[in-house]
Amino acid sequence: MDLNEPLAYRMMPKTLDDYVGQEHVLGKDKILYRTIKADRLSSIILWGPPGCGKTSLARVISNTTKYKFVKLNAVTAGVSDIKNAIEEAQNTFLNPSGKCILFIDEIHRFNKLQQDALLPFVEKGIVILIGATTENPYFEVNKALISRSMVFKLNELSVDDVLSILKKALISENGLKEYNLKISDETLRKIAETSNGDVRTALNGLEIAVLTTPMEKDGFIHITDEVAKECVQTRKAVFDKNGDSHYDNISAFIKSMRGSDPDAAIFYLARALNAGEDPMFMARRIVIAASEDVGMANPMALVVANSAMQAVHMIGMPESRIILAEAAIYVATSKKSNASYNAINKAIEDVNNKDTGIIPMHIRNAPAEGMEKEGYHVGYKYPHNYPNHYVEQQYLPDKMLGSKYFVVDENIDTTNFQKKD
Repeated sequence: MDLNEPLAYRMMPKTLDDYVGQEHVLGKDKILYRTIKADRLSSIILWGPPGCGKTSLARVISNTTKYKFVKLNAVTAGVSDIKNAIEEAQNTFLNPSGKCILFIDEIHRFNKLQQDALLPFVEKGIVILIGATTENPYFEVNKALISRSMVFKLNELSVDDVLSILKKALISENGLKEYNLKISDETLRKIAETSNGDVRTALNGLEIAVLTTPMEKDGFIHITDEVAKECVQTRKAVFDKNGDSHYDNISAFIKSMRGSDPDAAIFYLARALNAGEDPMFMARRIVIAASEDVGMANPMALVVANSAMQAVHMIGMPESRIILAEAAIYVATSKKSNASYNAINKAIEDVNNKDTGIIPMHIRNAPAEGMEKEGYHVGYKYPHNYPNHYVEQQYLPDKMLGSKYFVVDENIDTTNFQKKD
């Protein structure tokens, strides 16, 4: 092992027994573990956040399989690279099995043409595909490739998983054994916690701490909490603002406001802003929630949310975080009613699917002279000419009479509603 290589690379597992985490797919009774052990792997897609072990698992497979193993990176590889790998696989003189395992890192970056080029060879079994992606493959990968592969969702590693890898790095010949180090378990745990499940971030932080800290007079390099904090300066972004977890986070934010949990709403707002989310995007979501979920229970919520959106547009970050927090809390703590949401959805459904008839003549417009002779506007009663500014008359088309769209629920204050009596 070249000790000039990054620690994260040197500490990659070589066998399944070295691999840490992902017990839900790599437990000894799980299909992925058994197929790797038996070298009977079929095409798979490994989907998970950065640093969770996708590339490490591919390396384990490369060390255990009898098949030719080819690695490509979707950022730099093209169709010609795919064709070359397949031609080599089919050369029975060089590769008697006539097939290969093709590992494509960041497969979501392959365009449709590149993915289509793989398809016939995956289908024939010439290529056993291992695709690694941080993005939701059901959105980013050719559906035909997905249908011919097994998708395994890898989770971010737990703090204990990362901690065990850090401890192993301290005593490994490929790790930091050659250094005289003193570092407490508490400091190691803080590095693991800061990594948010990304073992690459944790190992890189530990390595930087070791390489940049001078040896003390006692002959040891002391890695303190302060040193570790300096080398892993900020908590890794919880999600990629352009990735699949972006949608999970915004979904959780909206559902927290709808569910009247201001603490959860603020938490997911903080995650979004920490990951670099556009504040105006978050403001628009609050406006939507104010109308869809608060609605007629507290119409002022829409006023507050819209004012917040305008303020965010004018002020910008970092102060906009305060405005967004206030609006999100207001929406989360307001009474809720989706009566308006249900009303417009039901009306649109009727308009799309029913013969809704014609607009009654008496409420039609008659802008030109002579139209009243045809019945336009004839018989219309002007409500303000009647007591309480209300008069009974037909507004819906004949075919829609009796249709109810707006249904008052218990959270709606009807104090200022029109009195018909």
